[in-house]
Amino acid sequence: MKNKKINDKKYKFTYIKTTLGTLFIGTLFLKGYTPFQETGENFFHIRVNGQEVGVLGDRDRVEELLMQARKNVAAASDELVFMETDVAVTGEEVLWGETDREEDVLQKMEEALRGSIRETLHRSYTLKINEYIINLASLEEVRQLLQAALDKYGNDGTFKVELKGETEREFGVLTAKVVDGREQNGEEELYGTRAGVQNFLSGMTLSGTTGEEPDRERQSFEDYQLGIQDMDFSEHVEIVEAYLPESRLTPVEEAINLVVMEQETPSIYEVVSGDTLSEISIKVNIPMETIIAMNDTLEDENSTLQIGQELLITVPEPELSVTRVVEEYYEEIYDADIVYIDNDSWYTTDTVVRQQPSAGFRKVVADVSYRNDKEVGRELLKEEVVMEAVAKVVERGTRIPPTYIKPISGGRKSSGFGRRNAPKRGASSYHKGIDWATPTGTAVYASCGGTVVKAGWGSGYGYVVYIDHEDGRQTRYGHLSKVLVSAGQKVKQGEKIALSGNTGVSTGPHVHFEILINGTQVDPLKYLD
Repeated sequence: MKNKKINDKKYKFTYIKTTLGTLFIGTLFLKGYTPFQETGENFFHIRVNGQEVGVLGDRDRVEELLMQARKNVAAASDELVFMETDVAVTGEEVLWGETDREEDVLQKMEEALRGSIRETLHRSYTLKINEYIINLASLEEVRQLLQAALDKYGNDGTFKVELKGETEREFGVLTAKVVDGREQNGEEELYGTRAGVQNFLSGMTLSGTTGEEPDRERQSFEDYQLGIQDMDFSEHVEIVEAYLPESRLTPVEEAINLVVMEQETPSIYEVVSGDTLSEISIKVNIPMETIIAMNDTLEDENSTLQIGQELLITVPEPELSVTRVVEEYYEEIYDADIVYIDNDSWYTTDTVVRQQPSAGFRKVVADVSYRNDKEVGRELLKEEVVMEAVAKVVERGTRIPPTYIKPISGGRKSSGFGRRNAPKRGASSYHKGIDWATPTGTAVYASCGGTVVKAGWGSGYGYVVYIDHEDGRQTRYGHLSKVLVSAGQKVKQGEKIALSGNTGVSTGPHVHFEILINGTQVDPLKYLD
């Protein structure tokens, strides 16, 4: 019995040793296990965008599989795909461990990358109109938008948009060109109008040779080809190929509204000589009350305008403007240009109508140039006068009339022109000039150049100076303390003629100033510059 127990123990020990040995040797040949080697990290846990995707035994294979996963995800779309890739690899050294199949790791990598796709980048086209930019999904949509800009102004399909590459620019840049479909169909541009074979033959008959300008006097109105003769874009149009997310693309119908329809565009108008608010309103085609509301410097329709003054106006214009030349036939009542007769002895303010005008009637063919809907030019091609207009004849002066300035610097207005209450004893109740209170001895200047006709004592005026001017007017300066000129003396505008005082019928130191027209006093403030 004792020997049997000993043999059992030996048998169990041998069995355990054999089993352990067999398991150890098996692990060396079992696929999916990494044998222990003292070479550092040999077991790598992989996470992509925070997701566990598997375990590999080779760090280099992680990068290779990740690159393949990115390619597989991108290949599933015809567009560019933008995805986030955050890879974390944790390595350790193990005696043995089970790794994942590479095919499974690759599949899980792809799933993690698909979940991180931000946006798909679509092949698209950026349309640039000067500084304005809009993005469209295709070249066809670009053509559709540009063609809509032309067709808005009555184009019947004759003028078309062509997109052409710029040879001197980088790859992918196109420009828009407007072409005449009639020329593409073999018709040529003849003597200023685009015409076909019929007009070409008419030109031979009228002028004798095809290379000469036709005799417009011998052409009939029926010989003209009316309608749009030329079209083009006002702004430089450029198209650039790009890859953009769908969120940045504008639907073509919306793009047409944004680019082709009129938008409120702020602009500046500079006042020129002769301008009035009503005339400016007609020029810019904006109601006068709208112009007043947009400009704080304007109070109402009677506000004074200065040459060079800048007014803010809002002009409705599309982002893409179109120019066109339209050959038009019309009949109209017209006025002849005014005929002026210059008279060098008259002032420019003097005019006399020598002949009253009479309107005429004519038939016309003209090339009318437009920018959008606004006419910018007109060239008459043929005119047939049915009834001649009679011109208005005006005789006008050429001499610049004299101007008048305030006769002192500073001073306080103490009495205006016209009726006044409780005047000082001896003074008139109707004041015939204007008074400025100023200390005695203040310099008094000639308001306008002329000839001194009186200089001395003038009863109620005290010391006074009268000056006659070449426009027939007279100025008077009263209550002076000292007179510095004499009768018959010529003086220039702004020349010192006296010192202010308090002489005559006066309540204190001041200057009394008058302007007389045809011997009658008028309000001086209406004539001073």
